[in-house]
Amino acid sequence: MKKLKTIDADTLLSTPLPATRFVVDRLLPEGLHILAGAPKVGKSWLALWLCLCVAKGESVWDFAVTKGTVLYLCLEDSLTRIQNRLFQITEDAPDTLHFATLAGSIGGGLEEQLKGFLAEHPGTALVVIDTLQKVRQPGENANPYASDYRDITALKRLADDYGIAILLIHHLRKMNDEDPLNMISGTTGISGATDSSFVLKERKRGSGEAMLYCTGRDIEYRELPLRFQKDTHTWVLTEPVAEDAPAVDPEVTFLSDFLKGLHSFEGTATELSELLEAQTGESILPSVLSKKLVKYAGELEQNKIRVASHRTRDSRTLSILCFGSDGSDGNDGKIETASVANFLSQPSQLSQGPCSAL
Repeated sequence: MKKLKTIDADTLLSTPLPATRFVVDRLLPEGLHILAGAPKVGKSWLALWLCLCVAKGESVWDFAVTKGTVLYLCLEDSLTRIQNRLFQITEDAPDTLHFATLAGSIGGGLEEQLKGFLAEHPGTALVVIDTLQKVRQPGENANPYASDYRDITALKRLADDYGIAILLIHHLRKMNDEDPLNMISGTTGISGATDSSFVLKERKRGSGEAMLYCTGRDIEYRELPLRFQKDTHTWVLTEPVAEDAPAVDPEVTFLSDFLKGLHSFEGTATELSELLEAQTGESILPSVLSKKLVKYAGELEQNKIRVASHRTRDSRTLSILCFGSDGSDGNDGKIETASVANFLSQPSQLSQGPCSAL
């Protein structure tokens, strides 16, 4: 049996980790997600439009998009039908959007096929599987929950390992429920193992008006009112997304102003703490300062300040770099990260390279 991989709390609090990457800002992060709806409600139209938006880098309603390669497994359609749908939505589809109408099943070759595609297309951001049932093997397990959880976990592991978003298209049960999220077909092993659940439910069958219910571990609960535009075959948002301006933490402002004055820094937390006290008069213990940089790494990144940590045999070194509004920092704006698995397997070898450049 393999040795249990652990990381101590002090190392965890002192190690900058990559922030959750969103394919669709505030709506679709990396991880495994499910989009469920009744048959013929328009799930596939929504999925195809979403794929097109990500491949072209165009916003999804009021949400910004991270442009990337997309794979759409349209397993209930033919290429002819997909071509017709594309022509009805757009005449300018990029070559970064890929389709497949045949694929293996979970545990029966699908994972290897996806890994092969991701190896050939390292810039992949999104994979859509339409539908989940088409990639599941006939159940022989007497425990439906265990079967659902096993299949979903296999795909979630793949999404997490490669840092991509995988969206599963699924169906709803016919029985109605006050909470639409309880209508997702199957056991709670499906919704429980996914990172986010989206339910597309029409207000009235055939009305073309629907509500998209959104919930997940890394997103706020939302109800997005939509209307299907027959002339463009797309779902449009009928009300703007209301967003409260996030409160700015005074500590973040203080640290940002100080670090921007340095432009760059390479040294220990003790040296940085001494600089902070000399320039601002504020005294912060080196260990506390180091943890604050980790805690606010995401906010500092938004303020164009990048933090990384390295460990040598004798000490831990901080690397801080302020970069321009275009993201230029001598590395073409690219960000190197190390996976959490690497931290767990080699906590004493963090000096091998940046733990993270958030």
